[in-house]
Amino acid sequence: MTDFKKTVLFTDTDGRAQFREESVALPEGTPQSQLSSLMASGGYQLRHSPVGFRSQFHCSGHNQWVFILNGHMEIGLQDGTSRVFSRGDHFYSADTLPAGATFDAKVHGHWSRQLGDEPLVTLFVRG
Repeated sequence: MTDFKKTVLFTDTDGRAQFREESVALPEGTPQSQLSSLMASGGYQLRHSPVGFRSQFHCSGHNQWVFILNGHMEIGLQDGTSRVFSRGDHFYSADTLPAGATFDAKVHGHWSRQLGDEPLVTLFVRG
C-alpha cells in the first residue's frame, strides 16, 4: 500500500509556525486506485491572488487544505525559512493561534505571497 504525503503547516508548542511531513494511509479502493478513508470537510473557497500579492504575518482562522490550482505560492515562517508550492501542490494549514494567546506578528503565524508572472489561484477546503 502506498501512502499519501501530507505537508502540514502547524503551530508548534512555542507558538511559532513550522512545517512537517505526515503520511496518510490509503487503505481503501483497489491496487490501481488507492483511496484514503473519507474525511469530513466544512466547505471550500476559491481565491484569486493577482501578481504582486503578499500578506502580512497571520494565523489561519481554521484548519484547511490548500490546493494550488495555478501559479506559485510562497509561505514564509518567522524563522526566515520559506517553501514554494506550485500548480498541483497542496498542504494542510493548521497554523492557528494558540488557545488564550493574543496575536503577536513577531511570534505567531506565517505570510504568503504570489510568485512569478501569473496570478495565484488556490482552493481552500476546510478540515
